[in-house]
Amino acid sequence: MTFDRVKDFESLRQALTTAPLLLIPYSKLPFKLYINASGDGLGAALHKFQIINDTPVEGPICFISRKIKLAAASQMELLCLFWDLKKLNYFWEGCVFEVITDCTTVKSLFNMNTPNRHMLRWKIAIQ
Repeated sequence: MTFDRVKDFESLRQALTTAPLLLIPYSKLPFKLYINASGDGLGAALHKFQIINDTPVEGPICFISRKIKLAAASQMELLCLFWDLKKLNYFWEGCVFEVITDCTTVKSLFNMNTPNRHMLRWKIAIQ
C-alpha cells in the first residue's frame, strides 16, 4: 500500500468512528435544513453556520428521523418538510433558514394550482 492510500484509509476510519460535533444554535446566522425521505421513513439534519476563528463553519445542530410508510415518494418529501418544520420550529422562529432537498416536488408545491388535500394542508401550514 502506498502512503496516500494509508492516509486516506485512516481519514475514512476517523470519519466513520467519531461522532460529528454538534454546534450551539446562534440566531444571527442562517440555518440550513437538509431533508430526505425514503421508502422506510423521513429524516432531517439541521445545520448552522458558526464563526470559528473568524471563519464561518457549517455544522450540525441536531438530527431527527421517523419511520413511516406512504405510497407516493413526492408526498413523502412534502410530509418530511412539514414534519421537520413542525418538530424543530423552536430553532428558527424569526430566523432565516434554507431548505435543501433532492426532490423537485417540494419546490413545485408552491406553484401548484390544485394540490391534493394532503399537499394543500401542508402548503397552508408551511406558509
